[in-house]
Amino acid sequence: MRLLVLSSGAVRSVLGYRECADAMREALIARARGEVFQPLRTVLRPPAAPGLMGLMPAYQQGLAAGYGLKAICITPGNPAAGLDTHQGIVLLSSSATGEPLAVLNASAVTEIRTAAVSAVATGLLANSDADVLAIIGTGVQARAHLHAIASTRPLAEVRVAGSTHDKAAKFAAELAGSVGDGIRLVAAASVPEAVEGAGIVVTATNSAEPVIRRDWLSPGAHINAVGACLPHTRELDTATVADAALFADSRESVIAEAGDYVLAAADGAIGLDHIQAEIGDLLASGQPGRTGEREITIFESLGLAIEDLAAANVAYQAATQAGAGTWVDFD
Repeated sequence: MRLLVLSSGAVRSVLGYRECADAMREALIARARGEVFQPLRTVLRPPAAPGLMGLMPAYQQGLAAGYGLKAICITPGNPAAGLDTHQGIVLLSSSATGEPLAVLNASAVTEIRTAAVSAVATGLLANSDADVLAIIGTGVQARAHLHAIASTRPLAEVRVAGSTHDKAAKFAAELAGSVGDGIRLVAAASVPEAVEGAGIVVTATNSAEPVIRRDWLSPGAHINAVGACLPHTRELDTATVADAALFADSRESVIAEAGDYVLAAADGAIGLDHIQAEIGDLLASGQPGRTGEREITIFESLGLAIEDLAAANVAYQAATQAGAGTWVDFD
């Protein structure tokens, strides 16, 4: 038996954002059609540990690599040491025999597939003429979302706001020119300045408190809420969530894990019926998400194991064709 090992660099060399977005679209449709088996993730939170570990298994019918398992550690303090908060592996196994086929760097897989799913959600939920993107955050997911959304729709301007203006300026300087001609990339002095008039907003922070207030948003804005993945943390204030049409990757995950939803519900502002739909259901049915040009929409991104399986499968297939990665004997 031979096992393919794909490092972060190898994953990035074979998994493009546009190709990954196509795979995410198909995976979410397959899930909506009942072709995916995926339990809610298991989370290990040791009291004395600096982070947590999540275990995310999935199976999809029809794939040669039908089984996937991501074991991911999330350590909030990692960016201070120059590391991604997400560290781990994705294991692909044969649907026919259960033999392991590939091990992939989970940080790279998560980075690309998370942003690719947001690009899919943006295509569904943002106004078709929205061409100003505001990104709140300057870390790994901020960069990934810039590339993913710029590669899947026309943009005129991207505004970035960070915890400090210096971080936003550094981000803009480093990425200027990397997202195509004709896109203006600027560092905003503040979050309100960044989101004013923006038709697309991405929140990709480590903040436990809201970074977006309702009165900062323009009519018709679409928000990809990415950073708050624990029930006690939020990036959006209650008024924003209450006034918006809320969409999920998974209703179950949002209700159990999304602080943006959980804390707004605890405030008594929303109930279970506030989640309009899962984006996979919209894709499978062809139904529109937003109901009007001035409606605010939110995609609450928690991440699904099927997304990891689908992204890793695309990377595995591309790597075997391109000769990327390292093969090891695993008998």
